[in-house]
Amino acid sequence: MEIPGKACGACSLCCKILEIEELQKPAGPACENCVAGGGCAIYEMRPDVCRDFECLWKSDRSLSSQMRPDRVGTLLMEDEDTEEYRAVCDPETPFAWRTPIVFKHLVSVAKSGRVVVAKAGLKSWRIHPSGEWGPCV
Repeated sequence: MEIPGKACGACSLCCKILEIEELQKPAGPACENCVAGGGCAIYEMRPDVCRDFECLWKSDRSLSSQMRPDRVGTLLMEDEDTEEYRAVCDPETPFAWRTPIVFKHLVSVAKSGRVVVAKAGLKSWRIHPSGEWGPCV
């Protein structure tokens, strides 16, 4: 269900930082179908993985407009396989998750008992309820 004020608009961070196997698109570079200013050149024919994806900013009413992924450089999502709460960043700005507004949110999620992991490319960090963080091994 669409939440008013939660449209992707010019945000296309997911089209850049996520791997899309169906399109042979690696994590990092923008998808070749990504349109400047937001949107998808193959929107009507995009793969199911793209159709089904929705970042947490779009589905969580408690996340303010300031937390839109392109504004904070961090895509919030849940990993279905591990049940981790993830903050995925562009490898070019790997510590965007340390932005105060994002970090405060991640610590809050960790305090609720969730496993919280920040990722950028092949690097990842665990965020603990205490606010401490360190590399995942």
